[in-house]
Amino acid sequence: MLALVPLAQAQLSAQRPPGLPTLSVVADHGGEPARPYFVAINGAGVDEQEGYSPQVGAQYPTQRHGEQDMLPLESDRLTPGRVESRSIELPGGFTPIFLIGDDDLSHQWLVQRGDILREMNAVGLVVQVQDIASLKALRAETQGLELRPVSGDGLADRLGLQHYPVLISRRGIEQ
Repeated sequence: MLALVPLAQAQLSAQRPPGLPTLSVVADHGGEPARPYFVAINGAGVDEQEGYSPQVGAQYPTQRHGEQDMLPLESDRLTPGRVESRSIELPGGFTPIFLIGDDDLSHQWLVQRGDILREMNAVGLVVQVQDIASLKALRAETQGLELRPVSGDGLADRLGLQHYPVLISRRGIEQ
């Protein structure tokens, strides 16, 4: 089998259009082929149909995933609770974000801070919500603020957060 590798590389090199770099396979752990990604970005001279034969029995998604596929959403490192205000250094042009959940403390916080959040054009990250109906109810409550369901664990680690609701802006972290 190994003796065939140089022969296969020579055949691939002969088929490659001039000027394109040689691609090297670093590892192949199976799974789904990367070809659709290269076709989508028109990368490496990969044509959509040329020389392509899908794997026998390969299953490809036929529909896009929506927010309902992300739910229920629970963040392991964040819970509702009190947040101490502190300063942080963020780059200029940073869009303010806020973290909330579908809990009583977050609902009260939204009532108190809603106008400020709208003035700042802050984007909400919903880090705890059970279903699409609850997410839609939160969106109705925020009256036009953008809300996106996301796991807050990565952000919690980077910023040393344990609780929400919280506003993260150029001024710092505050509740």
